[in-house]
Amino acid sequence: MLTGLTIVFLGGDARQVEVIHKCLELDASVRVVGFDKLEQPPEGVTNENLTPDLLKEADVVVLPVVGCNDQGVIGAPFSSKELVLEKELFSVLRPGTPVYTGMAKAYLKQIGAECGFRIIELLERDDVAIYNSIPTAEGAVMMAIQHTDTTIHGSNCVVLGMGRTGFTLARTLQGLGASVKVGLRRKADAARAVQMGWKPFVATDLTAYTSEIDLIFNTIPTMIVTAQMISKLPRHTVIIDLASAPGGTDFRFAEKRGIKALLAPGLPGIVAPKTAGIIMANALSQSILEEFQLRGDEG
Repeated sequence: MLTGLTIVFLGGDARQVEVIHKCLELDASVRVVGFDKLEQPPEGVTNENLTPDLLKEADVVVLPVVGCNDQGVIGAPFSSKELVLEKELFSVLRPGTPVYTGMAKAYLKQIGAECGFRIIELLERDDVAIYNSIPTAEGAVMMAIQHTDTTIHGSNCVVLGMGRTGFTLARTLQGLGASVKVGLRRKADAARAVQMGWKPFVATDLTAYTSEIDLIFNTIPTMIVTAQMISKLPRHTVIIDLASAPGGTDFRFAEKRGIKALLAPGLPGIVAPKTAGIIMANALSQSILEEFQLRGDEG
């Protein structure tokens, strides 16, 4: 149970609502900012303003899956006001206060270092990333169906990257009857790809296969689908880039050439917010319990 802990939520989408419900179920004292437009707020929770007094009371702060952008703006689709993570506000947090997010950009990490709070990135946990790969793969398949006029069954698909998302996606496409090639950055992944029945190749060698590609799914967060590669793709090829913004595709050149290229980060929160929220809620509550249990043991 989280009895006696004050957890402050700052912004977030439908996933965050599930996390709030979980914390309430575990008897935490929950304070929220950035939910004034939510039609059905959790029972017993009222929207508040972001003030130093509120943050002084926080045992834990929870930010959205993407903590904030490079200007410190916190995503708050359920709010009519802009939320900004400012150093002056967050300097009032008690030293060592855990601040949870899915992944932290440079701005948040810098403020954390200057103000002395600890940033915990839930998407760095293997269990969260693996669970999240399931709605990500389903969302990618949904987009492929929406933006093509042929079936995935029998199509030639390329998955770039064989991390947790790439692995789940390749297996999903294979299950739908696609011919799957996987572009790898590590040679050690080649054996696993062969064992799974996929055709591995070095990701930077994509140009060798361009003439036969129907769908490209990129999970690598660096420029990998270059103009040179795109120039050799068939006109009907669709690129779905799942990497964090700005993605790993030259979208400008793809548009110029008439190739459909879609940037689609954050699919779990779009296609399955309830499931994605439950994944984050379980990981968050477990982490908080471990955090404060450890402190109690040390005390």
